[in-house]
Amino acid sequence: MTAARSPKVITRHRGGHIHAYVVDSAAFGPLEPAAVYRPRAGDEVVESAVRPDLERVVYTTLHGVVCLARTGDLVWASDFEPHSDVRHGHRPGCTLSADGGTVWVYRPDAMARRGGADQWVVYDAGTGAVLARHELETVGHGAEHLVHPVDGSIYLDVGEGQDGSVVLRGTTGDGGDPEFTTYPWDDRIVIDLAPDGEQFMTVDHGQGDVAFHHHPTGETLLTLPVEAFGYDPEGTFVEWSGGYLTPETAIVTLGGETQDGDEWFRHHLIDVRTGRHGGEIGIEVVNPYELKPLGDGTWLTHGTGDHPVRWSRDLLPPSGPDRV
Repeated sequence: MTAARSPKVITRHRGGHIHAYVVDSAAFGPLEPAAVYRPRAGDEVVESAVRPDLERVVYTTLHGVVCLARTGDLVWASDFEPHSDVRHGHRPGCTLSADGGTVWVYRPDAMARRGGADQWVVYDAGTGAVLARHELETVGHGAEHLVHPVDGSIYLDVGEGQDGSVVLRGTTGDGGDPEFTTYPWDDRIVIDLAPDGEQFMTVDHGQGDVAFHHHPTGETLLTLPVEAFGYDPEGTFVEWSGGYLTPETAIVTLGGETQDGDEWFRHHLIDVRTGRHGGEIGIEVVNPYELKPLGDGTWLTHGTGDHPVRWSRDLLPPSGPDRV
């Protein structure tokens, strides 16, 4: 059974503002922002997260992390020291814990040439006080945070470009202090966490297969190479996209090029318990990274003006049925 969760809040950056959208059980079709936040003058937002009650927004810039109230008032800010004048190749990222009490920030300090290693820093969301600072053995360009839907632990996938990807997990220890675990891989990218919290999905950095792992151990439960989907691995690869449509079903995206050099991609359904191929699902998107499954049988795509659109299989047009 999937644990009861607060409505998911996602953000989009448009026109110099941060738009927050609440995805609840009744919201389908184009979503309207539930709140809009204006960053501080001069701030260029890299990544953002909003508390479920919409009363706080946190965002990173190339130079620091900022927390604002819904009114626009500054709650706190923390600059990344020492200052970096490097503008490209590094994207600091952030997320809020499930309870909104802590802010987790990835600092790609090596690529920013701050004279030190990358860091994963945990802040008190109310005061901005640093609760933990974990030095990483990575030289990353950016990273993705994923908050576990049941136990609240936080996954961090650090992208090191052609050198691969490093996956870590942060938890709150018995004493209340953050603890950090690094998984023993440098060649897998975390795509999604299962909505029931029991497993997570990764894709090989070389895009040769998709795998499903036990949470939290990382033990591989199922691996499916390109051939399992009926494609030639010489001309087909697994995209770094997709995710859990439901606790039992994942969307895996395969892509390649035609003989004329045109790119193509297809979305396939997989039973994550058995590995059974459930056929192709005809979701219309511009690129393979536009689709975002939500784990409850629905997914998001981009809409007009970059507002997200929430879909279910019942809402697919007649021209886009499942292809089995």
